Amino acid sequence: MARPKPYYPFFRGFSRHTVAVDLGTANTLIYTEDGGILLDQPSVVCFQKHDTAGPKRVAAVGSEAKQMLGRSPGNLETVRPMRHGVIANFPAAEHMIRQFVDMARPRPFFGRRAAFTICVPAGATQVERRAIKEAAVAAGAWKVSLIGESLASAVGAGLPVSSATGSMVVDIGGGTTEVGVIALGGMVYSGSIRVGGDQFDAAIVNYVRNLYGVLIGDQTAEHVKKTIGTAMLDVPIERLNATGRSVEDGLPRTVQLSNHDIAEAIEAPLRHVIGAVKAALENAPAELVTDIADSGIVLTGGGALLGNLGRRLTSEIGLDVRVADEPLTCAVRGAGTAAGAGLLDEWMYE
Repeated sequence: MARPKPYYPFFRGFSRHTVAVDLGTANTLIYTEDGGILLDQPSVVCFQKHDTAGPKRVAAVGSEAKQMLGRSPGNLETVRPMRHGVIANFPAAEHMIRQFVDMARPRPFFGRRAAFTICVPAGATQVERRAIKEAAVAAGAWKVSLIGESLASAVGAGLPVSSATGSMVVDIGGGTTEVGVIALGGMVYSGSIRVGGDQFDAAIVNYVRNLYGVLIGDQTAEHVKKTIGTAMLDVPIERLNATGRSVEDGLPRTVQLSNHDIAEAIEAPLRHVIGAVKAALENAPAELVTDIADSGIVLTGGGALLGNLGRRLTSEIGLDVRVADEPLTCAVRGAGTAAGAGLLDEWMYE
């Protein structure tokens, strides 16, 4: 694949210091140490279709585009360019990154161009990592470094990554779950499974269809998960109405879902997450496991906000589990901190 030609005009609002980017399956975040979180938008882009061949025109990105998912008329095409934390649609990802950069750059003290530090899953292949770099360069970055999601999340969560004492972080994103054991500034163990919030949503959709004969949309499933979702059954019952289409006659139908329904629905993907955590403990050095037993496990990412997830992991593993402060932004803040502290040469993935 030929290296794309840099597109610099979009970076007139950035300096040549590093901009951290968490290019996630569900959301994209942009951060600088000077400006903090400059952008937090859904990783969705909507294109205007043309009758003739030619470049597509971007109709909407981010929150506006997400509202069009499942609702777009025939002249619009709504795309989620990221899948399992890596690029699944290169042209759409390039357009999305350009638009997000343009949205994030109204800081007058920035200069002309920026270096990007981008979070990537540990399981990303060399081809997938190269695609991320090339999309960023095509969108205008003059330099791109990649840092592992687990390591970035650990830094953002304030864990003592440079210490000889072992730390463990579990980052649950939209398309992947990253499990990392860190000591002495490096990854001692890094695991990645392609299970995350999207798989939880899909499990809820399937559960409601199979049990109630009603097909709900992905966004409805996500709303139900965020509102009453729980990882355990031994909690007081909460209920929420959800409207979808009857499988039998195609007419609108409303069903009442409980948090117990959601716990049962997501059990299968949740077991994969629990298995990944257990695998990390089984494969980490014994001395570091002792450290983790003392300090506990830290949860980051959007999936960390699932109700009672920490308690479920504690019951399964027997270790203290806590949710990091501001778990949604840990990875991008950690990437920015690592780059700003000059630690990226040691920590970046090549």
